[in-house]
Amino acid sequence: MSIVVPVKDGKIVDETASQTSLSESKKAGSLDKEAFLQLLVAQMKYQDPLEPTSNTEYISQLATFSSLEEMQNLNATMTTQQATNLVGKTVIMNVTSKSGATNVVQGKVDFVVKQNNKVYLSIDDNLYNIDDLDKVVDDEYLEALGIAGEFEQAMNKLPSEKQLRLSDKDDLERVRKAYNSLSTYQQEFIRKYSSKAFEKLQALLARMKAMEEESAANGGGSTGETEGTDKTEGTDKTEGTEGTSKDK
Repeated sequence: MSIVVPVKDGKIVDETASQTSLSESKKAGSLDKEAFLQLLVAQMKYQDPLEPTSNTEYISQLATFSSLEEMQNLNATMTTQQATNLVGKTVIMNVTSKSGATNVVQGKVDFVVKQNNKVYLSIDDNLYNIDDLDKVVDDEYLEALGIAGEFEQAMNKLPSEKQLRLSDKDDLERVRKAYNSLSTYQQEFIRKYSSKAFEKLQALLARMKAMEEESAANGGGSTGETEGTDKTEGTDKTEGTEGTSKDK
């Protein structure tokens, strides 16, 4: 089969509106179902009358066109369904500006809108093409991320293992109780993504326990030493007073 078209200087002279639309589609780098149909019509119009296209070929091309249309409709339906499922969820978008720079946008999807056969997500009163979707973030993950940040800040305020004192026990206990009150998922998140802060907590707790045991073994540490000094001083005063009476 051959196609005959009027050509002058290597260009089509009588380019119809459908051919112009087809050329624009090629420039855009995509051929949709309308472009496919226009191509088929142009093929029929400019076919060689001496070698006309057989009915079998046309039926085959129409079947291909129908399959293409069904695939595009299915893809559009799936895209819309995917966008609808994102409503109420936190997403991260990689948006490319006109200058070519990539901007990261994070927020919760308020609603979905379809314009010009394109699906857009509404985030903070701005519309973003669903094609720019990068990540969908679980709310539980975001909450655990925030808690992990607070945990690291609290641990940074505590002294190092060498600088730890018995007077730091209350502050250390507050962090320990706060960690124990977290959910299993949040605790696992901290152990995985804030491992250094968690290891520091474990080391400080072990050190505090050893210091308390050492203090108890020494009879209360500094407190016992103070009591012993008071008794000695009391004895000296008493003996001094008695000696004065005898001299008199």
